[in-house]
Amino acid sequence: MSEMNRVMVRVRGTQKDAAGEQHVIETAAEGTYTFRSGKHYIRYEDRSLSREKSTSTVLKFTKDSLLLLRKGAVESEQQFIAGQETHSTYRTPYGNLDLSAVTDRLSVVFDAVQGGQITLGYALAVNGAFQSDNTLQIAIEKIASKKQSIGGE
Repeated sequence: MSEMNRVMVRVRGTQKDAAGEQHVIETAAEGTYTFRSGKHYIRYEDRSLSREKSTSTVLKFTKDSLLLLRKGAVESEQQFIAGQETHSTYRTPYGNLDLSAVTDRLSVVFDAVQGGQITLGYALAVNGAFQSDNTLQIAIEKIASKKQSIGGE
């Protein structure tokens, strides 16, 4: 299956910093889904990162890994694999940040027909210093296509 399907993407991110303070960010956007070469792809525009400019976001995932690609207000390519530490660069208009993420939990429950859920837990370090413990919950719901009726309603 390589056709694109419309989906609704809902993301809830929770960050708990070194002081124990917790921050929650929620966003929702319409996007597209496709399956290609054994991988699932979700593409949507994220407006939560900047008021001036949206960020094109691609989630590329299998049952074992998630790659988060962002291009626009910020740019990054962040990979998450359970039990592994991964490194990336987060590029902003104000400069670059070196990120490392230690993923302790990754659960992908997804069906191309129905949609599904991705749950991710990871510790984030910025420029070598602990930043926060994070949880991402990503819900993906297929949007039913509107069929044209013949001869009116």
